[in-house]
Amino acid sequence: MPRSEPASLLLCGYYGEHNLGDDALLQVLLQALPVSSPLIITAHDQVEVQGMAPHARIVNRRSLRFSLMAVLQADVLILGGGSLLQDSTSFRSLIYYLLLITLARLRRRRVVLWGQGLGPLRRSTSRWLVRLALPFCTAASWRDQASLRLAQSWAPNLPMCMAADPVWQMPSQPWAGGGSIVLSWRPTDLLDVPRWKILLRALDSVATSLDVSVCWMAFHQHQDGPLLNTLVDQKLLPKTLLARSTTVTPRSLDHVFDLVRTARLVLPMRLHALILARLAGCPMAALSYDPKVDAAAAMAQVPCVQLDHLPRFEDLAAQWMAQADQKADWGVIERIQADASAHAELLKRWI
Repeated sequence: MPRSEPASLLLCGYYGEHNLGDDALLQVLLQALPVSSPLIITAHDQVEVQGMAPHARIVNRRSLRFSLMAVLQADVLILGGGSLLQDSTSFRSLIYYLLLITLARLRRRRVVLWGQGLGPLRRSTSRWLVRLALPFCTAASWRDQASLRLAQSWAPNLPMCMAADPVWQMPSQPWAGGGSIVLSWRPTDLLDVPRWKILLRALDSVATSLDVSVCWMAFHQHQDGPLLNTLVDQKLLPKTLLARSTTVTPRSLDHVFDLVRTARLVLPMRLHALILARLAGCPMAALSYDPKVDAAAAMAQVPCVQLDHLPRFEDLAAQWMAQADQKADWGVIERIQADASAHAELLKRWI
């Protein structure tokens, strides 16, 4: 008999952890779901996520027990955005998501991987476990070609597609220009003292040449917020750059757009900061700590340098100066947005 009620959906991801990239993923996912579907969302900061989805029931994502109980109460489990099947954050995190998938399939629930990256999987045990779990899933959409190829080799019968990161589906906004340099920099082991000195000398040179302030946008509140003070404590920041610098912690995606729309230049390391700023048409040059940033920058035609292969500071400053005040090509953005719609199409088909 046909189902008389809409399927109830459990959305699992890195939600409510004060990372605006995951907030953006959740917002796009919510917009792609049927309005009538009952929602359960796993999150840490439950008040923050409740504001995005007032009618959803929020459960503590840091409690495996509560998350497993939520699986039993939903018809469809959606792993929504990011790279959840990886062990670089922790092996424990990977086991958490694999347990959710396994329980869902044992109880004959559908499992949809949405907007996912697959890996990195550094342990042989991790690769073995994910290879076992992938065929349990109902369908998958991947955000990069490497993830798609690996998934196809491990689960050739799993319905899947690949498209640009789902956050590209957010509405574009007009760039106004005339303001500051906006950074979205993060701590990373790839940056030792000599490399930080290259970045900071180049930034000081460009900020002085443009005669603008520098906004250190803490895209991930807890990781990025202390970065400026840490560099000051390590005596790495030139005094002239320090005088121009301010840390700003955006509290919403609208606040991010407000910061970048007037920027004369945006210098992102974080993937979703790159995407959101490009959706505002911002002048930009990226810094990559991960292949996903390289891929997004190439797709968006944004110049990008890898943190472990930095050029001389003079060459880096010249690249950044060349990009200042050069707004994005809207045709490129529209093509990426059209490509990213494949994630929503997969949801429509399988839920």
